[in-house]
Amino acid sequence: MQRIQIVDTQPAPLLVSGTVAYDDIITPHGTGTRLLGGSASYAALAASYFTEVRLAGLVGGDFAARDIQRFRDHAIDTTGLHTDAAGETFFWRGSYHENYNQRDTLETRLGVNTRSRPPLPPGHEATPFVLLANDAPSLQLAVLDQLRGTEFVLADSMNLWIETAREDLLRVIRHASLFVINDSEAVHLSGEDNLILAARRLCEMGARILVIKKGEHGALLFHAGDLFALPAHPVTELHDPTGAGDSFAGAFIGVLAALRRTDFDALKLAMLYATAVASLTVEAFSCDRLESAGIGEIAARVVRLREMVRLP
Repeated sequence: MQRIQIVDTQPAPLLVSGTVAYDDIITPHGTGTRLLGGSASYAALAASYFTEVRLAGLVGGDFAARDIQRFRDHAIDTTGLHTDAAGETFFWRGSYHENYNQRDTLETRLGVNTRSRPPLPPGHEATPFVLLANDAPSLQLAVLDQLRGTEFVLADSMNLWIETAREDLLRVIRHASLFVINDSEAVHLSGEDNLILAARRLCEMGARILVIKKGEHGALLFHAGDLFALPAHPVTELHDPTGAGDSFAGAFIGVLAALRRTDFDALKLAMLYATAVASLTVEAFSCDRLESAGIGEIAARVVRLREMVRLP
């Protein structure tokens, strides 16, 4: 697995915790069944382009060895990916509308996701950078409780947890270094329709650094009173938007781990690479394009994004 060399320093290891799942997905472009999915799958693969990744999650006895090998092919440490042979891997089936901006959940089977996860493997609790990919806040808090000496934690979430586990989610936000959320979720959680006011409210609620994703319209970064906005990379081959936000989060913290820095300039650079990587994810079903793209295509998209925002 070849990584993108952003700086000459040795990257810091990254722990990615979240769901590893199977998806059935219906889009205007086609249908995919039994696809590798889950927040941690996308995030770990995206981050692996930049740093050493340690994956933590739980799958059922139905999880295929070939899919574990897909992680290993990207040099991802899977010792923290446990198998409960008596259970079923988390499963989601969904259908996207014609414009891809809305989707309907047709079926969800939580499987092993209803069970407590085993403790992190020895040494994983001291990983310098940690990504709490979208997951039940109670499970994110369980990971936070195990961490020792971690330097930086990125937490991601979704509307479901805002509605069903708000207090636990707020605890996660207060303990995280950076919170990532999309625009509709930011409005939902903050109660503010304006994204700038929503960001201000979320910071009052405990977010120290905040990224609000706006899908095809880019993303906003809020840090210590500073604001940075970046457009999305143009996409003409939209096949499956599932996992784009998870890929964004994984690449974002992967770059920070590679830099071993979390200042405002580092955060802006991380958002640049994260935007490029997320644009790859949507070009094929599942993690396929994310896996196959390679560092050359990511670097080329970063160059195009730089050109898009450059002023004379």
